[in-house]
Amino acid sequence: MDSGYQLILGGGLLLLISILSSAVSSRLGTPLLLIFLLLGMLAGVDGPGGIRFYDYHAAHVMGNIALAVILFDGGLRTPRAVFRVGLRPALSLATIGILVTAGITGTFAAWLLNLHWLEGLLLGAIISSTDAAAVFSLLGTQGITLKERVGATLEIESGTNDPMAVFLTIALVNTIAAGLDHPGWGILLFFVQQMGLGALLGGGLGFGMVFLLNRFDLSAKGLYPLLALGGALGIFGLTSSLGGSGFLAVYLAGLIIGNQPVQMKQDISNFHVGLGWLAQIVMFFALGLLSSPARLMEVAPQGLLIALVLMLVARPLAVYLSLLPIHFPRREQIFVSWVGLRGAVPIILAIFPLLANLPNAYLMFNVVFFIVLVSLLIQGWTVAPLARRLGLEVPPVQGPLQRLNLGLVGQVDYELLAYRLEEDSRALQFLPTELPLPERDKPVVVLRGKKVLRLRESGQLQPGDILYVFARGADIPRLNRLFARPPLGSDARKKRFFGEFEINGDALLSDLAGLYNLPVDPQQADCSLAEFIDGQLHTRPVVGDAVTLGPVSLVVKEMEGNQIKRVGLRLGQSGENPV
Repeated sequence: MDSGYQLILGGGLLLLISILSSAVSSRLGTPLLLIFLLLGMLAGVDGPGGIRFYDYHAAHVMGNIALAVILFDGGLRTPRAVFRVGLRPALSLATIGILVTAGITGTFAAWLLNLHWLEGLLLGAIISSTDAAAVFSLLGTQGITLKERVGATLEIESGTNDPMAVFLTIALVNTIAAGLDHPGWGILLFFVQQMGLGALLGGGLGFGMVFLLNRFDLSAKGLYPLLALGGALGIFGLTSSLGGSGFLAVYLAGLIIGNQPVQMKQDISNFHVGLGWLAQIVMFFALGLLSSPARLMEVAPQGLLIALVLMLVARPLAVYLSLLPIHFPRREQIFVSWVGLRGAVPIILAIFPLLANLPNAYLMFNVVFFIVLVSLLIQGWTVAPLARRLGLEVPPVQGPLQRLNLGLVGQVDYELLAYRLEEDSRALQFLPTELPLPERDKPVVVLRGKKVLRLRESGQLQPGDILYVFARGADIPRLNRLFARPPLGSDARKKRFFGEFEINGDALLSDLAGLYNLPVDPQQADCSLAEFIDGQLHTRPVVGDAVTLGPVSLVVKEMEGNQIKRVGLRLGQSGENPV
């Protein structure tokens, strides 16, 4: 057989094995990215595959392209709404948190490995970046939905701390390569250049891509996702070539495209979800090929100690200092501290010292690789149980059964959505023509069994009906609350979480106090429940937040923007959060 065909066959089989291994990963609760990494190690020089791959430059280029694709996909799927509660803590973690993590871990690593203090800080900077994709992959396979504040913070942090870690790594590599004893004030100018150009070009070219996607009516609809991909890689390459942070630019571009009316947006998003997974598979597999289990075992004792300091000291202290002025709830701080998983970014950054031919570069690479393995093994297996233990899991709201982007010229944000109506759906109390839909959204048709019914002939909506709605993408969260099919067993779960009763957020606290004989401060008696909860939390409320008033726990059940709309009443229970 021709060697080219053998290469294609081997690549196809490895891709199939990597993807099918996700089934094993979900059953065992194993981080999926760890599977990809281990497969690469097995295929490498010390494994049964015996593949000799030592091209660090090729791995560096491949890793940069993969990270650009992953960050662009992350931006596309980050809704503007999460910035309401997650932007401030995430930016604090991505700046102060990165510096504290790098400083503490780097100082310990320099002492333990007998490195120069700049080399220690370099190692700390390399492993300072977190991988939220691994966290959400683990939670998703186990059906866990995090409270919005925690999920939003982790999601935004992962998109913004990579550029900071890259900046610190490049600055320290250049300083060590130049033989300097300290970075000097030039590092501040370099920071402004990196982040300033990244933000400017990412924002400007992101809006430019929105214009291009809406301006041209391409003959083949499948070209729109490719146009978005080409634009993302172009933005990354241009920004990096000009000395800016290409990672920040491509993330911001994805964020802008994902939150603007764009033709074929759902197709673009779906395409990049699959492409993002392919990028992670290829990246982790290639990085696994670079490693040598024999060399990893040589640094295992030191790597384990540094990993423990990172997980148990540096990250928790960094989270505490970063979130101190933001009044983050204690349980949520504990979770954010523990789930700072390390992923592909530290391994890719560990290639920078190798390309610069720095002393101790191979030692750093092996130590970083071992730390990533430890993080994925220890933290990865405990993320889901910890979320449940801390009461940070909220009952999920299911979306539509089907979404079809119609790609209408001039109406780029409209989609055709299909919802199955279950017995506890709020929509059942309405006729299809009288549904309380957002302005400009319209019901289209009812599917009842095998019959397709026009709206006026369907009569009252019935359980089991599938209702098709012509709606804007931005209205989907509101439509989900009206129509969405609840997950199996969710009724009892929701009652346990939110309580047996619910009440409007604008109800007066005095009325509730009179009904349940609650201890209420006379100065707060005229407050609404929403105002009372808001004042007690000292932070922006999200669904699942709870405050205790005597024998009653008031649980935020539904939000509309920044306003608490519905509150659950849990009797005879107390605590910071529902458990």
